Amino acid sequence: MAMCPRRRFLKNLITAGAIAGTGALPVKAAKGKATDWVTLGKSNVKVTRLAFGTGSVSGRVQRELGQEEFTRIVRYAYDRGIRFFETAESYGEMHKMLGIALKGIPRDTYRLMTKLTTRPNTNPQDKIDELRKLAQTDYFDIALLHYQHFATWPTDSVRWQDGISEAKVKQAIIGQGASVHGLPALRQMPGNKWLEVAMIRVNHNGTKMDAEAYNSPDPGNVPEVVTHVKKVHTEGMGVISMKLVGEGAFTKREDRQAAMRFAFQNAGVDCVTVGYKNTAEIDEAIENLNLALA
Repeated sequence: MAMCPRRRFLKNLITAGAIAGTGALPVKAAKGKATDWVTLGKSNVKVTRLAFGTGSVSGRVQRELGQEEFTRIVRYAYDRGIRFFETAESYGEMHKMLGIALKGIPRDTYRLMTKLTTRPNTNPQDKIDELRKLAQTDYFDIALLHYQHFATWPTDSVRWQDGISEAKVKQAIIGQGASVHGLPALRQMPGNKWLEVAMIRVNHNGTKMDAEAYNSPDPGNVPEVVTHVKKVHTEGMGVISMKLVGEGAFTKREDRQAAMRFAFQNAGVDCVTVGYKNTAEIDEAIENLNLALA
């Protein structure tokens, strides 16, 4: 009989707690600050440990701020030391809004990541050029294959991998990688020679994390996810954590702090992206990560 969702949740929660408490798998978090620059593995792209995400509920939260308020909090984050900004084609107007928000800031003082929807009938070079124009940038520091959720993604997305590699030759992209959803897709990351950056869902209790079904409402398999994070890290990939606050599900600060500690101290990620809707959330994320690294 299949394990019921509640029992599976408790099993994952207990296992995650054991990982955190027994020292069986933890890595030692590097001391430092949220706004320190770190290198994302063999991409050699340096980013701040804390990133500014624009995809809360697929970007709706950020879009609804309006351009003026969004620009204000982007500039606030920049002034606080967050110099890594990320968006995706599927986040609506966010490339354009981010380009406006960052306009006038020296391009070499921040990093910019895009995530590409791997549609079969779209020309990768045309799409990359379109997004660069919207974001008002000559290049993206990182481009990811977005939302890869089938075990066959490494072969299904070859045309897009080739397109990103071609854009790298033209210096329109610096680093390359993928974001995945679901364990079948995640299991294809270790051993993948094309990947330089892996974007993986990580938090302390499996909320919005990877399970067997990519769109499962059940908690994800925290121990297996952590195993894959550690594996790709040893292979030289940079690891970016997403869904750190469970897509807004963690309404208590202690949960947000626990998730941050787990991502860096137990999973051993290099960087984490969080979506913000006000400056108070930026201040808290910086403080939470500083505490996790202390």
